Amino acid sequence: MIDVRPSQQMRDLGVVQRGAGILADTARAVDLPAEREVAERVVDELFAAMERIGQVHPFAKGMGIAAPQIGIGRASAVVQPPGDTPAIILLNPRIATYSDEMDEQYEGCLSFFDVRGLVPRPLKITVETTALTGETVTTVYDRGLARLVHHEIDHLDGLLYTTRMRTGVQPIPVEEYRQTGRAWAYE
Repeated sequence: MIDVRPSQQMRDLGVVQRGAGILADTARAVDLPAEREVAERVVDELFAAMERIGQVHPFAKGMGIAAPQIGIGRASAVVQPPGDTPAIILLNPRIATYSDEMDEQYEGCLSFFDVRGLVPRPLKITVETTALTGETVTTVYDRGLARLVHHEIDHLDGLLYTTRMRTGVQPIPVEEYRQTGRAWAYE
């Protein structure tokens, strides 16, 4: 049997891979409520992609996917926290505030799933999103959830986690990563 690399597995599941131009572009905002049907369709496609991916890979730390990762250049993402917590829908998300307190942990990305990278991120972020009705909704996320949400917002800004890594720190092959199946660790 031939081993399929994790990145090829993600490509086969419809995830756009690193090097594709759409991943470096800033996603276009969804004009809500005028484009409510567009937003709902994109979110449905994101949930369908998460369902496909979740069938082949467990995500103990939770997971997220941004519209550009499935070839849609709109400012929409979905984050599935670990456990039974309901999914978070991010439409036109913007980080309003960051905590000064930082934390550095390994992250993976569906768009280059063969490696994991040590990424510093704020422990708490305040995020403004747009509801389908057009209102602005403000939510505070902390720790692992802040990390997941920040990662997806970066995708919508055309950034990959490697741009956040400290100078001189390189991603490690997934085969060397020893935290698969474990929740985020905080003291």
